[in-house]
Amino acid sequence: MFRSEGEQAAVGRATHGTGPALFRERFLQGESVERGVRLSILDSWQRCRTLGLSPDRSDLPFRDDFEADGRIVRAAAPVLDRLESLFSGSKINISVADANGTVLLRRFGEASMAHDLPAIQRVPGFVFAERVAGTNGIGLALAERRLIRVYGAEHFAERAQANACVALPVRDPLSGGIEGVLCFGYPRGFETPALSGVIRKAARAMERRLLGQSSARERALLRAYLATEADTEVDAADGREGSAPHLRLRPGDRALLMEKATELISRAQRAAVDVSLPDGRRVTLVSRPMRSASGVEGVAIEAVLPGSTPGERLASREPLVVPGRGDERLPDLPVGFPVEPAVVAAVSRLDRLSLTPPVGHTPNGHGGAAEDDATVDGAGGERATVNGAGAEGAVGAGTAAVSVTGAAAAGITADGVAGVGADGVGVAGVTADGLGAAANGSPEPPPSARGLVLVGEPQVGAYALAARRRLELLSEASARIGTTLDVRRTAEELAETAVPRLADYVTVDLPDAVLRGEESTDPVGDLRRTVIHGLRDDLPFTPVGRRTDFGPTAPQRRALTGGQAVLEPDLASAAGWLAQDPEHTGTLLTQVHSLIAVPLVARGVVLGVVSFYRAQEPAPFGDDDRSLAQELATRAALSIDNARRYTHERAMVLALQRRLLPHGLPHQETVEVAHRYLPAEADVGGDWYDVIPLSGARIGLLVGDVVGHGMLSAATMGRLRTAARSFAELDLPPDEVLVHLDNLVGRLDREAPEGEGEGVGIIGATCLYAVYDPTSQRCVMARAGHPPPALVHPDGGVTYPDLPAGPPLGLGGLPFDAVEIDLPEDSQLVLYTDGLIEDRHRDVDLVLDQLRGALAHHPERTPEDTCQAILDAVAPAHPCDDIALLVARTHALDPGRIATWELPADPARVGEVRAAAIRQLTDWGLDEAAFAAELILSELVTNAIRHGTGPVRVRLLHDRSLICEVADSSNTAPHLRRAASTDEGGRGLFLVAQLSRTWGTRYLPEGKVIWAECGLDGV
Repeated sequence: MFRSEGEQAAVGRATHGTGPALFRERFLQGESVERGVRLSILDSWQRCRTLGLSPDRSDLPFRDDFEADGRIVRAAAPVLDRLESLFSGSKINISVADANGTVLLRRFGEASMAHDLPAIQRVPGFVFAERVAGTNGIGLALAERRLIRVYGAEHFAERAQANACVALPVRDPLSGGIEGVLCFGYPRGFETPALSGVIRKAARAMERRLLGQSSARERALLRAYLATEADTEVDAADGREGSAPHLRLRPGDRALLMEKATELISRAQRAAVDVSLPDGRRVTLVSRPMRSASGVEGVAIEAVLPGSTPGERLASREPLVVPGRGDERLPDLPVGFPVEPAVVAAVSRLDRLSLTPPVGHTPNGHGGAAEDDATVDGAGGERATVNGAGAEGAVGAGTAAVSVTGAAAAGITADGVAGVGADGVGVAGVTADGLGAAANGSPEPPPSARGLVLVGEPQVGAYALAARRRLELLSEASARIGTTLDVRRTAEELAETAVPRLADYVTVDLPDAVLRGEESTDPVGDLRRTVIHGLRDDLPFTPVGRRTDFGPTAPQRRALTGGQAVLEPDLASAAGWLAQDPEHTGTLLTQVHSLIAVPLVARGVVLGVVSFYRAQEPAPFGDDDRSLAQELATRAALSIDNARRYTHERAMVLALQRRLLPHGLPHQETVEVAHRYLPAEADVGGDWYDVIPLSGARIGLLVGDVVGHGMLSAATMGRLRTAARSFAELDLPPDEVLVHLDNLVGRLDREAPEGEGEGVGIIGATCLYAVYDPTSQRCVMARAGHPPPALVHPDGGVTYPDLPAGPPLGLGGLPFDAVEIDLPEDSQLVLYTDGLIEDRHRDVDLVLDQLRGALAHHPERTPEDTCQAILDAVAPAHPCDDIALLVARTHALDPGRIATWELPADPARVGEVRAAAIRQLTDWGLDEAAFAAELILSELVTNAIRHGTGPVRVRLLHDRSLICEVADSSNTAPHLRRAASTDEGGRGLFLVAQLSRTWGTRYLPEGKVIWAECGLDGV
């Protein structure tokens, strides 16, 4: 057995079918192996399977563009040279990869390995990240972020079954981030746990070399602080050391302390600040101004842990003490374990051989490590030399950092160095007392009563603090600007983001064309004040909505014409700004003193100008502020342009939608109709409605909704509405109309051009069609996946007819059921689309109850009033979908205006019917229409008797026109044709067509009706 980071697993040859090989075999077969495999390996296997990796895949990605001279390469190369010498004669394969798993360096214990191994094991550039290479040392060390062993069949790939490896992440001691991975590979039979100690020491050497890059000013400040701390001895008997409560900090807690410490450095004065952590604990940060021997002035920030007051801790001047780790003792090799002799020899030599270059002379003549080198020896109090500084510390890029392994020197370990810079500008942290992550990922040392957090210069700290705040503002702007696709609202978000963190007042001026969604032809002369936002509302800016005319020398005009931000740090001396409106600008000068004007330009389109003003109290704008304002305006301009483009497209779709909807509904005496159409706020959909006059004084009411939004939905809606009207005018029943529409939608799907509907999905629609007959006061309706209509009875009661839902249009092959209901006179039928009732913030049943309440007990309301009441009470404030609403109030046709006769199929009876019809027309006062009606009835009745089957029914309807209907029991319909001069017949329907406005055939469940409509004046 061997143990890796506390995980125990069996060691056996993969070919024996035991240990890792057996468990891997079971895992690949889908069996449970949770108790037989180390947790880290099992997790990795499961990730590999989730990624779809194949164990027998042998190829790996190769990159030839890796950085061959990066930081990790410069830090690792000398260490790898020493390791190559150390393991000379062994079958050790040493590699260093970057944080992405790309191998950058290779070294071999035997030179012949460079030729004998496959390319992926000897050539830099191959990627060993777990997502592409499966379970392996480099990939798993990056995934687990700690020391990892992978043995034999624990590798996911078949090609690595005969190998073993140990790998450890190499971290940047300043940021704590992983810079790369050091990995030792070797044959499976040469495994030794002692390699853990070797790889840890080698990784530390690389980390110290990464750390050994700092400026002289930083080293001077650090030496001053360490010298001050070293002057004070610790009385171990007083009980203070280690008496503070143990403080474990999460990364968020550390970041909070670093931010507060940076602020204290920028103030350059002695202070103490209590910092509340998110979990309720408190840490006191104490700032101590100091000066180095060379005259560099700085500030040290220390964290005082709970247990005493800041004053007591500061007065005690308790030194910074953190127990050192020292070098890890190399483990003994197990008895009988097969180990390569060269490896044993190398491990035995490790304690006598430093992994860093030998100590030389610094350029200033003092003894120490050569430039860019760091020598840190042991835990017994030996000296530590970093960058030739000759002090007990090591400093990195930024303000200051500490890295000393000697516990007696200043008590700061190399492994305890980590921290977070202030936006990467001039500040670095020192991890002590548990306030930072260990450089090599090992557990943090226990905290002491006080720990160093930051050492830095006030000016650098101020710059770092300002840089962080600028980055925070830009990050906030990315989240706050552009949350909607409204041009005005996006401009307001820009102003709200900038006040007060950048400016005290912000104005935004946009051309009218941009507000409409178009490109402005004159972005300088067509500006209108769109936004004013600031700390107060009483400043004399040009009011919102008024046109703004900037003079030729005004900063805004210069920004628009030049395309760059214009800075006026002192408006009192800005002649161009004062000259444009002396009276107005003179009044404004009493409130503001500094201006940055930035053009809003996106994708080459000038969208307007934004003006940032600063009031009297703060400092004037500077170049950094101008850069920040330019960046803010650039980001906002992209969002404004997106909103402008969306506004333009939405206006086009809305115009198309309105164009395709009915412009005016036909006036009907038997039905009063009102309608509404409300487009969605976000996008226009494909809702429609229609009112269709039908034969026999009937009225067709149609409401539909095409799935989706945008131009495609609007165009599809137009096609469906036209088709639905055509099917309805053929006098087809509602269920048959839906069948034809269903076939049409399916055909549109099949005929869609390749790629046109990508991301849109299959065309779909819902529809409700109702036909009202005023002669019988009956209504036949059917729906295809559409919400049910609401029926307001004459007594004020509201019901939802039990109407089968039916499938949405486009599914095909499913029937639609029609239902016939009574619709007494003065009833109101309310048809609507789902945008009225369906909303993700509301329950549909509750909305239907609201609709019932809005309609109940108001039968006397006109359809127009009913529409408005519904929208006021039920429609969402911000509709996410279009709303189409159609309200029809029914009236019955006066029975006195209906005349009917029924006669047998006897030609001798035609004259009787004709005479009876003439008498009825005379009674109605329609003498002028009598001649045409007499001829029409004569032809239609004769055709019914001759070609149809009896009995024959004749009906006259006196509505807005005169309607003549003749019904028989035959389903055979006559056809209009042009009779030849020699034909004896065939001219009857021709005469009917000439004497009537329109005519047609309506089929019944049994038989048909041939009808003709003529004007009341006989024309």
